[in-house]
Amino acid sequence: MTPPSQDAARLVIPSDPQRIAEADEFLENMLRRHGIPESLVMDLAIATTELINNAIVHGNRRDASKTVSLSVEISSAQVVIRVADQGQGFDPTRIPDPLAEENLLREVGRGVFIVRSLMDDVQFERGPAGETVVVARKSLASA
Repeated sequence: MTPPSQDAARLVIPSDPQRIAEADEFLENMLRRHGIPESLVMDLAIATTELINNAIVHGNRRDASKTVSLSVEISSAQVVIRVADQGQGFDPTRIPDPLAEENLLREVGRGVFIVRSLMDDVQFERGPAGETVVVARKSLASA
């Protein structure tokens, strides 16, 4: 694979689950333009879709007047994805363990687990207005 040149782009969408496909297409097109292997494109797309869905549903509580921003940075070393909502933030340490016996049959609650399993590093930050900003990194060293 040819190392990608440094690149960054941002997309802002309304808090509408119907718009997740737009963000997915934006991300996948950018990754493919840089020659990122298809298996990695799919992993990054799944993780990003989970983050955007969480931002819409949990962060912005499906409030159509609020937005979700997706920022993507690609360098020769890594892909960095940032997803920010306009909600009130949350405590990531309070996310129930989806592998705990009492949670195994729950239909929700696996998104952050999936993101953490697909990405190398996931950090939850608080934005200046109290919103949640998730920063997820994936190394390209073995891609």
